Amino acid sequence: MSTETENSENAVNRDLRFTNFSEFYPYYLSEHRNSTCRSLHYIGSSIGLGVLLFSITSGKFQYIPLALVAGYAFAWIGHFFFEHNKPATFRYPLWSFIGDWVMLKDFLLGRIDKKLPRS
Repeated sequence: MSTETENSENAVNRDLRFTNFSEFYPYYLSEHRNSTCRSLHYIGSSIGLGVLLFSITSGKFQYIPLALVAGYAFAWIGHFFFEHNKPATFRYPLWSFIGDWVMLKDFLLGRIDKKLPRS
């Protein structure tokens, strides 16, 4: 893809407005075409969930923020070093958070390849 095409595509993506998650999710997946980036999201979400469950079951609530750090650190590494785009969470924090979990669910159920946009 040429730089000119990437720049025009990024300009279009910056102007998107979504009224519900069903509209947002295809866009979210289009920002996660790279399999390494997606894998890092799955790893970060799984570690984050593990830290959250540990914190709650052990009563060590001070570790709850580490759940978010783990999830976002892996995801952002995926975006900056493999996907080469800005995480959707910067513009759509709540829907992106939900999108992470829906994408993980789709992966675990073997549905992710059917839902990813075709290039």
